[in-house]
Amino acid sequence: RTHGFVGADISALAKEAAMKALRRYLPQIKLEEIVPREMLESMQVTANDFEEALKEVEPSAMREVMIEVPDVVWDDVGGLDDAKQEIKEAVEWPLKFPERFQKMSIRPPRGILLYGPPGTGKTLIAKAVANESSANFISVRGPQLLSKWVGESEKAIREVFKKARQVSPSIIFLDELDAIAPIRGTEFGSKTSERVINQLLTELDGIEVLKNVVVIAATNRPEIIDPALIRSGRFDRLVFIGPPGRAGRIDIFNIHLKNLKNGHLSDNVDIEELADLTENYVGSDIESLCREAVMLALRENFDTDIVEMKHFRDALKKVRPALAEDMIEYYQKLQGQFKGGTKQEQKSYIGYR
Repeated sequence: RTHGFVGADISALAKEAAMKALRRYLPQIKLEEIVPREMLESMQVTANDFEEALKEVEPSAMREVMIEVPDVVWDDVGGLDDAKQEIKEAVEWPLKFPERFQKMSIRPPRGILLYGPPGTGKTLIAKAVANESSANFISVRGPQLLSKWVGESEKAIREVFKKARQVSPSIIFLDELDAIAPIRGTEFGSKTSERVINQLLTELDGIEVLKNVVVIAATNRPEIIDPALIRSGRFDRLVFIGPPGRAGRIDIFNIHLKNLKNGHLSDNVDIEELADLTENYVGSDIESLCREAVMLALRENFDTDIVEMKHFRDALKKVRPALAEDMIEYYQKLQGQFKGGTKQEQKSYIGYR
């Protein structure tokens, strides 16, 4: 639980735990009187005090980098069973059971690329696997790494990987990878992005082994990512995160309505019917639909605490699916191209492999 903590961090953690314990005993102490010896001897710092202290004391190495230990669990991710299993095997297993991989003499995937339409749950999955693996989670949006100053973008990438090594086991999540790593020498690329790609390749292939560090990237446009990144030893596991099927939509409705089911959801709300009515809806669309239904119920009667099926029907008129039919066809073709890990029939980019 203290990955990346140095001596001073552990000392600060112990002091904070002691303060938490002292605050528990304060109601029993009369501040104007001397504290009895018996009470002093009975005071104990418990494991729960350390648990509470861990929420406030972070490793000093991570104070310059956005870090979180997500509270998302696999049960919060509706549907996507095949994708979840692939990511468990590629990320959770190597971080939790490294000895099994050593025993079998295999190297786990170094990088995983999640691709698919917007709103399908790519970030949610990355957070869930970080939590389930008990790993530190470093989230970076691609455009944040780009700088107009020469060398600053590469420096930012070096710093992210350096910090990840210091606080391993950790997961680096690169969102919008296509913004920083488009195919070099094309209209999508630039001099800055070329330097960024070279730095990413250096970190992924580097002499400094990425021990207990996994890189997960997400993109809506996998076809414009430089081919040098999508090969064995780099982002060698490509996972399609697509729109949920009917069973997946039922799961997502149940997740977003679970707090309403305790007396606030009318018996006439049929989740299976809602799943039938929401074909092509992705997870974020269903979340918006549930929120809109609650808002419509409040608009009708602000004192109500019941959401009915009619509110969902009205919400369906306002919340439309983000995915159009042509976009679904586009991603289905992409899935065929990238099946098996790397894009088929890739052109050769001399000097870029």
